[in-house]
Amino acid sequence: MARATGRRDVPAALDPDDPVVKADQNWRDHGWPSGPYFRAALSVVKVEELISGHNAAGFDPFQLTTTRHEALAVLFFSHDGQLSLGKLGQRLMVHPTSITATVDTLERLGYVERVAHPTDRRQTLARITTTGRAAMEEASRGAASACFGLAALTEAEAETLFDLLAKVRRAAEAAALTENAAVALAAGHHTAAASATAATTPSA
Repeated sequence: MARATGRRDVPAALDPDDPVVKADQNWRDHGWPSGPYFRAALSVVKVEELISGHNAAGFDPFQLTTTRHEALAVLFFSHDGQLSLGKLGQRLMVHPTSITATVDTLERLGYVERVAHPTDRRQTLARITTTGRAAMEEASRGAASACFGLAALTEAEAETLFDLLAKVRRAAEAAALTENAAVALAAGHHTAAASATAATTPSA
């Protein structure tokens, strides 16, 4: 059921003055996909911007962005304070190119150093420095203020929000694993086919 607003009709439970609802209506009027999934996705984006703005007060003095802080946090709490760049990227769910750029910046800031892997020469480890640990401590205190920027929610609502977003994250992780497995399988078939062709081709 829709509610007449004097402008355009929106579902009765929605606030017609909400920017997300207005964007949803614009998409619907244009014939583009819209509805609950659109409103939820755009709301996540907008709240992420709000949280980033809240965090900036604590992060900016240390030249940290959300991504840099997350990377530093993973190293801070990891065993021995170090991880390979590959594992760090997996923990953060980002592309290898992105994690390399993030570590480059953290290294320039003196928060991380690259060290050789003790047993695998093909890998490089990112290790948090003493300066990096101090920056992590101070920046995290700033981010924790006002309930991490989510003070509008009760603890129960925050827990529910976490559960819903965790479901989305798990689905994304499962899809990525499936895609990687398919790529590896295709590469294996290609290699096997090439080997078989080479084995049956007479020598010149």
